[in-house]
Amino acid sequence: MTTEEFHLPRSRQANERLHALVPGGAHTYAKGDDQYPENLAPVISHGRGAHVWDIDGNRYVEYGSGLRSVSLGHAHPRVVEAVRRELDRGSNFVRPSIVELDAAERFLATVPTAEMVKFAKNGSDATTAAVRLARAVTGRPRAAVCGDHPFFSVDDWFIGTTPMSAGIPAAATERTVAFPYGDLAATEDLLTRYRGEVACLILEPAGHTEPPPGYLAGLRELADRHGCVLIFDEMITGFRWSEAGAQGLYGVVPDLSTFGKALGNGFAVAALAGRRDLMERGGLRHPGDRVFLLSTTHGAETHALAAAMAVLTTYTKEGVTARLHALGERLAAGVRSAAAGMGVADHLVVRGRASNLVFATLDENGKPSQRYRTLFLRRLLAGGVLAPSFVVSSALSDEDIDRTVETVAQACAVYRKALDAADPTPWLAGRPVKPVFRRRA
Repeated sequence: MTTEEFHLPRSRQANERLHALVPGGAHTYAKGDDQYPENLAPVISHGRGAHVWDIDGNRYVEYGSGLRSVSLGHAHPRVVEAVRRELDRGSNFVRPSIVELDAAERFLATVPTAEMVKFAKNGSDATTAAVRLARAVTGRPRAAVCGDHPFFSVDDWFIGTTPMSAGIPAAATERTVAFPYGDLAATEDLLTRYRGEVACLILEPAGHTEPPPGYLAGLRELADRHGCVLIFDEMITGFRWSEAGAQGLYGVVPDLSTFGKALGNGFAVAALAGRRDLMERGGLRHPGDRVFLLSTTHGAETHALAAAMAVLTTYTKEGVTARLHALGERLAAGVRSAAAGMGVADHLVVRGRASNLVFATLDENGKPSQRYRTLFLRRLLAGGVLAPSFVVSSALSDEDIDRTVETVAQACAVYRKALDAADPTPWLAGRPVKPVFRRRA
């Protein structure tokens, strides 16, 4: 299949219908058709393992499945069976289900650095609850977020700091401040400047690069010395870095941490976990003012918690984290070799931990380019690879990786032609893909 022959008429029609009924045409901005080349945004029919099929009948090897949430592959048998068992038993009751106890015990056994856990449906609720709890226990108003990490919550305290701040009063975000990743001196300067005002430091413990030596331990010491709460956002690092999260891998224990994404293998479940003395402030067994921590009608749906337990069991019994790393290393080596073979190694750059790979597309001047990203995505789609990132799932086979690398090599040949012409426009066939966070549609 060549790019010229690759058309998605049914997907295109479905996208138009979606835009007529759903603002943005999708329920997550990162899934929007503006993130894909024009008229080449597949609408998915179904998935199994590492493959998905669109409504036009095309099959793809898929990466970044469910925005990194499907790490075991679609319709994983152990997860599906656990969910089916609970569906026949009822999903929501007027009192806690025994499944809530089982899930809490299983989670805390897997992440032993935490002492209590509370489940929710999405990561934003968990991170906002963590910030609220930190403000309550410290009596301080400010949240300090890592400015180098792209997303923490859909709630006003964070989204108001992004370009998509329409509708959010300045007062909602004026007490959110930022610190740079990896720079302890700059963070201490921030804590000194706002002495006695910062309730928490919230960050992803690792991103596209490993933490500098001693950084997380240094951040732990800074938080202790300045009396603020250290929060690790482990939505992405959780389970992909180790079965016990990044905190288990690096040996630095935060006061609070948030998990989601891989926890449910596509089912809606997130978690806030942490120290008992902090978490209990959102409970009933303390003498202080009550904190409205997390209270969600659907936060403990039995089938989602059953999915989480099945995921945790699969990770520990089957060594999933190690497999993700091995698959990612094979993929990264293949992509880098293909890029080098076509003379674009300095322009198609693979970054990140092996279990969480992303790619950057750079122009002839070495600058990040949405136009070259568009060119690259078009060629991947034409080759049957759906890859907004190169984040692997454990369902990928060696054959899937080899097919991906072959498709990347073909894409890199076109990339080289565009670089030689210093203009990728002839290969775009439409508008470039767009950043998620931008002020104008």
